[in-house]
Amino acid sequence: MSIIMESMGKKRPRPRRSFTPEFKAEIVELCQRGDRTLRQVSQDFDLTETAVHDWVKQADLDTGARTDGLTSLRFRRST
Repeated sequence: MSIIMESMGKKRPRPRRSFTPEFKAEIVELCQRGDRTLRQVSQDFDLTETAVHDWVKQADLDTGARTDGLTSLRFRRST
């Protein structure tokens, strides 16, 4: 009986996935259009809300819409 109770609350971790920059850009565009919430876009594409939120935040940083973080160009060296 204790084995059943222990397994009921445990959820298997989701395998780590990777996404192309183009896919991320499309997801960000969908979120920024405003016709669907971030949550809806996340659910529609089986993504975590945290990942989509991070992609949108990074895109805002990269375009200058936000200034509370580093842009994706932070690893470029000056020549």
